[in-house]
Amino acid sequence: MTPKNHPSSHSKELVDIEDAAVGHSAITDPDHQNEADTAWAVDPANPRNWSSSKKWRMAGVISYYAFISPVATSLIAPALGAIAEGYHITNPTVLALTLSVYLLGFTLGPLILAPLSEFYGRTWVLHIANIIAFVFTIACAVAPSTGSLIAFRFLGGLGGAAALSVGSGSIADLWDEKDRGGAMGLFVLGPVVGPAIGPVAGGFIAQNLDYHWVFWVLAILVGAGSIVGIPTLRETYAPVIRARKAKAEGRTLPNDDATPKDQSLFRMLSAHLTRPFVILTTDIICLNLSLYAAVIYGTLYMMLVTLSDVYTNDYGWSTGIAGLAYIGPGIGFILGTVFFVKAGEVVSAKLTERNGGTRQPEYRIPVMLVGSLIMPVGLLWYGWSADQHAHWILPIIGGGFFGAGMMICFLAIQVYLVDSFIYAASAAAAATTLRSLFGFSFPLFADKTFTTLGIGGGYSLIAGLSVILGWPFPIYIYLRGEKLRARSKHTISTQRKG
Repeated sequence: MTPKNHPSSHSKELVDIEDAAVGHSAITDPDHQNEADTAWAVDPANPRNWSSSKKWRMAGVISYYAFISPVATSLIAPALGAIAEGYHITNPTVLALTLSVYLLGFTLGPLILAPLSEFYGRTWVLHIANIIAFVFTIACAVAPSTGSLIAFRFLGGLGGAAALSVGSGSIADLWDEKDRGGAMGLFVLGPVVGPAIGPVAGGFIAQNLDYHWVFWVLAILVGAGSIVGIPTLRETYAPVIRARKAKAEGRTLPNDDATPKDQSLFRMLSAHLTRPFVILTTDIICLNLSLYAAVIYGTLYMMLVTLSDVYTNDYGWSTGIAGLAYIGPGIGFILGTVFFVKAGEVVSAKLTERNGGTRQPEYRIPVMLVGSLIMPVGLLWYGWSADQHAHWILPIIGGGFFGAGMMICFLAIQVYLVDSFIYAASAAAAATTLRSLFGFSFPLFADKTFTTLGIGGGYSLIAGLSVILGWPFPIYIYLRGEKLRARSKHTISTQRKG
């Protein structure tokens, strides 16, 4: 059934990339809709009908792309001291900018790359963007000045953004809503685990080699993705597949089954540039969940910038050994992902059964509340144990609790947005843009925050903010989410069976 508030083709609005993936379409003839959907549902070309091994193989490549981009954001974190010496950087804000400016590319990239994937398909946008990231990573390795390093990092971030903005759509193409939890967990694990794993390797590279090698190693990892991905990935976006199939068979698709490529590229780009901001500023669900995700994402990058300094300055560790401290949040991310996938499915299934077999997006919220409780505990644990120079294992354990709670919340928000919004890609782009902006800006005032408040006081402030954002409104969504969605013109108000 098409949701009652889904836009029709008469409104001349464009259907987003996830809309085709989850079965929405702007078709005016219901009979043709049913006939086309029935034929496509059993078509071997439909990615959802591919073999499980093929789908998981592709999900693995897409997840690798989504893993390498966040690694690029943080691999240089332990090498910041060497970079400061090499480029004669004395301002801590400028030094933090060399790391976080990559996320500024994540802020702008999704708004352009997502519509391009509707025109040319997801797969080649992923490949070309990865090649762009590869080229500018090499440029960072040979950058002659601080300004050029910052510029190349930004351009590399634009290329790296494709995996995060387009990859989730590819996962949605391969599995339907009730079956994509595990694949989405694998996909989202990369963007959150990557920033924690990067510094572990970066610390030893910076200590035993030259800091330029941080970028050379990263370029090798990015290039390896293209070597494996280009021959492995196949197009998953339904409208593009159907258009290619029709062309090969020498037939023309009906006007009401037209692909996005039949629309104006300028109009498509305009819609993607404006619609995420419209949804973000007019829909209370998207605004609150995106703001919460942005704060915890910004906190992660604030921790990444300062964690190495805590262990080198306060605990006297070498640069390489200090990189191992990032294992704490990394293990937390993995445990949080496992908990979300396992507990999330159990809770959702039980609530669905209790609701007569009708599933609601809000059934993801109870698990999210567990993460919202664990995360501030981890922040307080990490902040005050580091502030008091307690045993070195205690801040790492605190970081692990933070990582687990963050991952649970991050996954719950991601899946809720995809399941709840008509223009799921725009809602996801809005959340990605806001959290990337916070991830870019939080490290810039980390030094001043912790100098003024101390590590314990600074993380206490952030923990309090996470409680304010992470409990009242999510509870309200769980209790009243269906009515909120019914009143919004951006969300799917119909219920789903199964």
